[in-house]
Amino acid sequence: MVNLEQISSEWESIRLTELMTPTTPWNFSSVQNNQPGKNRLNWKIAPVLLMFHVGAVAALFFFSWRALFVAIFLYWVTVGLGLGICYHRLLTHRSFATPKLFEYFLTICAVAALEGGPLLWVATHRKHHQFADKEGDPHSPRDGKWWAHAGWVLVGHSLRQNVPTLKRYVPDLAEDKVHVWLTKYHLAPTIIVGLVLFAIGGFPLVLWGTFFRTVAGLHTTWLVNSVSHIWGSRRFETRDGSTNNWWVALLSFGDGWHNNHHAYPISARHGLRWYEIDFNWYTIVIFKQLGLASRIHGGQPQARTLAN
Repeated sequence: MVNLEQISSEWESIRLTELMTPTTPWNFSSVQNNQPGKNRLNWKIAPVLLMFHVGAVAALFFFSWRALFVAIFLYWVTVGLGLGICYHRLLTHRSFATPKLFEYFLTICAVAALEGGPLLWVATHRKHHQFADKEGDPHSPRDGKWWAHAGWVLVGHSLRQNVPTLKRYVPDLAEDKVHVWLTKYHLAPTIIVGLVLFAIGGFPLVLWGTFFRTVAGLHTTWLVNSVSHIWGSRRFETRDGSTNNWWVALLSFGDGWHNNHHAYPISARHGLRWYEIDFNWYTIVIFKQLGLASRIHGGQPQARTLAN
């Protein structure tokens, strides 16, 4: 059996060791080629993303308040409960623990965001923390602002991880048959949601609840990868260029407090001040009250403070 506490400790050890590595100056004007196959379009992903963006634009011509509310609700389910709480704070960093069945439910919410299965998403993010803003980071702005936002998805090999790489970064998930199954059939939840929406409200509800909502969620995640490593404030001196960005935090339900997060990745709490709104943290606290969350890491970073 995999010791989850040991995994969290190992990742924290890696972070603290790399924290001592000096951060090199930014140079956005230069074109780097740290990513193999960077100029090769991913033909399995690009057409799908194009189709969803076209559908998102089409949704604007079929507006209804019901469709908008459905899209907002599903956006919270997939981006908040799914990506922010499950993929990011639960599965990647093991910031807290939940009953296994509830973990699987949250994982399904995340898979419906159309950002890949749990093994791929978690492996990519753990690799990001290991090499944050250095060579090997899948989506650093040092390889270009557009690359950090969406380029790394459209081209290159960042989303084509082989089995040995996945086992290296996600040994805990690779031993879980449910997570492996959800990774293999990660398109199923999106298709099921689309069919349910069509049965309830027809094509307009599909455009808003699937296409528009998915595109909004994708760009929110990409904003955390790009904007929150370029613009914003830095409370802690970390080895990377992570920043705190309030409007990205609002869109992502708290993940925009990225400098806080990189200073102490294992913490389930990203908003460390009362004015740093972190809906995902508030939700985890509610889960605790309901008996659905335990072993919550909510401490303060041990990194050096730049400014209070």
